[in-house]
Amino acid sequence: MNVRTPRDPLLPLFPLLVAPLRARPGLLLRLILWSLVEAVPALLAGHLVARAVDHGFAAGHPLRGLGWLALMGLGVFAGAWGTRQAYPLLARVVEPFRDDLVRRVAAGALHQAVAGHPVDASGVSRLTLQVEMVREAYAGVLMVVRGFLLTVGGALLGMVFLAPSVLPLVLPPLLAGLGLFLALLRRMAGAQRDVIVADERVAEAAGAACAAARDITACGAEDGVRDRLAERIDAQAAAARRLAVLMPARVLCLAVAGWLPLLLLLVAAPGLRSGGLTTGAVLGAATYVTGGLQPAVRSLIQGLGGSGLRLAVALRRILEAHPLPAPPPAPSTRPRASASARPAHDVVLTAVTFAYGAHAAPVLRDLDLTVPEGAHLAVVGPSGIGKSTLAGLICGTLRPDRGRILVAGRPPAALSPADRSVVRVLVPQEAYVFSGGLMENLCLLRPDAGEDEVTAAVAAVGAAPLVTRLGGLGAQVDPAALSSGERQQIALARAYLSPAPLVVLDEATCHLDPAAEARAEEAFARRPGSLVVIAHRISSALRARHVLVLDGDRAVGGAHHEVLRRSPLYRDLVGHWSDEAPPEAPPDGAAGDDPGAPAARGGTVRATLPRSRS
Repeated sequence: MNVRTPRDPLLPLFPLLVAPLRARPGLLLRLILWSLVEAVPALLAGHLVARAVDHGFAAGHPLRGLGWLALMGLGVFAGAWGTRQAYPLLARVVEPFRDDLVRRVAAGALHQAVAGHPVDASGVSRLTLQVEMVREAYAGVLMVVRGFLLTVGGALLGMVFLAPSVLPLVLPPLLAGLGLFLALLRRMAGAQRDVIVADERVAEAAGAACAAARDITACGAEDGVRDRLAERIDAQAAAARRLAVLMPARVLCLAVAGWLPLLLLLVAAPGLRSGGLTTGAVLGAATYVTGGLQPAVRSLIQGLGGSGLRLAVALRRILEAHPLPAPPPAPSTRPRASASARPAHDVVLTAVTFAYGAHAAPVLRDLDLTVPEGAHLAVVGPSGIGKSTLAGLICGTLRPDRGRILVAGRPPAALSPADRSVVRVLVPQEAYVFSGGLMENLCLLRPDAGEDEVTAAVAAVGAAPLVTRLGGLGAQVDPAALSSGERQQIALARAYLSPAPLVVLDEATCHLDPAAEARAEEAFARRPGSLVVIAHRISSALRARHVLVLDGDRAVGGAHHEVLRRSPLYRDLVGHWSDEAPPEAPPDGAAGDDPGAPAARGGTVRATLPRSRS
């Protein structure tokens, strides 16, 4: 089995690797300045050796020669100090790069889970092993490349001032060896990726075989499983052999780029001397090659051939699982529509069908529902009938199999997460509270909210005693120390404070007592906008202006007394959930049943289910 390799495994990674440096120009400038200090030994070494020979030892002044060499020692000290200052600056580049990768992997895993796609079980591995591997390799590559550029640049510049005639002997083999290595590096990256992918596939096949060992034995399928495992092991061995063949070629690159310039310099030394170069200048040029070029080329080849390959392969694996997001659209230059011209925040479902799986029975089939802006709707029905599914469809966390859903004139599932949070806010049964400041939790959906607004929202939903107990808005929150009801109160205050005109409470008050639930729902009913409550108590339906009953084979919507008259299921639910006698429905012909009668604020709720489920 062959593992296909991308045509160019390295080129797409360059923008991502350079981005942390481009995003911090001030930091990059400081790094360059300290790197220039670090390059002092590479720049001066050959000159000081030449002066020590020509003006010291060869001229019969050994102390003067030692003095020049002592200056070279001071240059080494200056270079070490530059290295000391550069390391913390590099860390300030590497750590944000790692944080960006962690955010990418975490966001990708959450997106897969929310969108209903199969969750990648290797996400934790990428978040720990591969991200840390990329972090360490990225730091190593930055150090190696920076050191190579400084050392080689300093050595070549020193040669220009010391003996320009030696550059034709040094530059061609140096460039040829580096070009050969870069061409080899691309193939090595592809081969390294093949090895890693083959290893993963062997581990995957072996794990599946071990998990199903009893079934394999019972079915007599040992030979087939063994053959498939053998194919993957053979592919793994072939990939390892291809990589092993490429690795020794690095020695050839080092020989061409690092040793061939020295050989050419030694062969040409007599001609250089007869051309006017001093012995010290020839030795200085050799110093630049042996003390500068050779170590730099060796470090580059070893670093990129080791850390560089690990960086390229691990980073590409992360990007394959979590591609770069599309750039945000450019802001529109058109003038904003006036408040009176904006589309109404109606919720419209047209012939919506949804099932959890291709072969599963639909939870909702051909549902038509209209919830006008400003409505207060309670959704009731037996457990498992599809109430939370309806909430997910309205909020865009689920996509319908058929039909159309519009919220404020737009499909909610097609909106970006940022746009979606402006249109609606969903509070689920298990409320989300993160570790950190209480104020940060409350302002998650509206970061610009003032303290007075936050205090008003907290008081409106009845969470003021909780905030006081925690120590005020400046307190720190530990989610594990909060009860389920306390987490719900924080989430309710957060939703109340958000700018979204549509609030969906999916049993968001189930952990509160009836009095606290009533206060929270009444606060949201007074809040401007629409409210959809997935009810778990009949009191929620009695407080709502409209009720939607999901009955499996039909949906009935309208005012409480109207639904009570039309839905046997709702009458049964009211009788079982409430100790009080249900309110009497107005007689036929009363205003509540007259289609032409004025509706309550927000209009009426229409719901139909044309075809029953089979």
